[in-house]
Amino acid sequence: MPARLIRMLGPVLLLIHFFSHFTIFGKSKWSELYLYNLIPCLAIAVIVLAKRISDPLSKPLLITAISLWLFGSLLASADSFYHLSISVQIFSNLAYLLFYPCAMIALPRLISSSQKSTVLEVFDASIVGLGLGVLGTVFVLNPVLPHFGGKLADAFFALAFPICDLILMSLTMATIVAHGFSQRNLFMSAGIIAFTLTDFLFLWQHLNGMYIFGSLIDDGWLFGLLLISESSWRPSRDDQNRSSVNPIFIALSVFLSATLLALTAIKPGYFASFILVPAISTLILAFIRMTIALNQAKNIGQERILARTDELTGLPNRRRLISEIESFIGKNGALLLLDLDGFKPVNDLYGHETGDKVLQQVSMRFARALPHGALLARLGGDEFGVLIEGAYEHSMDIALALRATLSYPFNIDNQNITIGVSIGLAENTGTPDLLRRADDAMYRAKREGLGVCRL
Repeated sequence: MPARLIRMLGPVLLLIHFFSHFTIFGKSKWSELYLYNLIPCLAIAVIVLAKRISDPLSKPLLITAISLWLFGSLLASADSFYHLSISVQIFSNLAYLLFYPCAMIALPRLISSSQKSTVLEVFDASIVGLGLGVLGTVFVLNPVLPHFGGKLADAFFALAFPICDLILMSLTMATIVAHGFSQRNLFMSAGIIAFTLTDFLFLWQHLNGMYIFGSLIDDGWLFGLLLISESSWRPSRDDQNRSSVNPIFIALSVFLSATLLALTAIKPGYFASFILVPAISTLILAFIRMTIALNQAKNIGQERILARTDELTGLPNRRRLISEIESFIGKNGALLLLDLDGFKPVNDLYGHETGDKVLQQVSMRFARALPHGALLARLGGDEFGVLIEGAYEHSMDIALALRATLSYPFNIDNQNITIGVSIGLAENTGTPDLLRRADDAMYRAKREGLGVCRL
């Protein structure tokens, strides 16, 4: 019940503050210093009490972000009534500015607090966010620079907030697109949009000398913060399938940033120097993202190879052979299944370590006897398989050659070990029972002592 009351109290106080502008209490110390700054305190309390946030970083970072904004607001409010030193204004603006780094980390993580984003998803969202930030700074903010007479120091804070808003909004929206919309994402995006629009309206009024402390515009920031805090209580879309950021947006972000840098090199001074920061950051992130993607692709390729490779002999395993059989349908050739004779006594007499060495040498003898293009696989235990493409008549000669490779003993640790092999041979007739027929032929060869049996 207290949590619900606190969630309702923030919007109620915001309404009271809004209507106070039309009363004698407007712009008073009670309204602009105490009531105004009490509302972000309630927003922080709402986030503290939220139970739907499972991510370990999003809650403390979001609390830190709003606390920094509150600190800046308190300094600005106190300065308006007590006329403090200029350094207080600088500290106030710095506190406002520090709100953004914490929010840029916290809000995307809050979008799906139990569904962790992959490294590439984080980079993709960041690239798109910075790319859209570049677009905003070039076409929205760059035209207003002449109003500052080229004094970038005076324009820094007035422009830094909208730039950070564009990056924060773009980064969050890109993450929302990747995870899908939900109640949490709806409230969060509405809060960020309200916060951003307020900053842009503030910039416009500031440029035209129209901004007055304690005006209606100030409530826009509070409205955005309350929506963001309320999003922490809303359900996310953790149980839904998620998509990735469209590669087209990533390519456009990189292209836009590269084009901006090229234009700056061709015509220096055409764009403000601070606009280059998000552009260069976008390209750096894109390069890092590409490096990570290449490493992951390499690792995936190695994992796939290992998943289809026998660890002991280094030969393809059963999974690889079955996969090749599926693509073998319709080709001329045959499948050979080989089962070693007398191998179990080797393990019993000499141990599994010696048995493993025998299997390794058997695989090498088989490989040397096979023609180029034939696939030799270890199917498990002492069983091997061979796929041969070509004339079926030739496969019988290969089977006899494989059997001959075991006609002389193996010398393992000064022990002469002799084993044999039973081979089942099945012609590829285009039917899906190739493996079964080869298996039947192998068991018949073993049972009847035929050496090689073909069906």
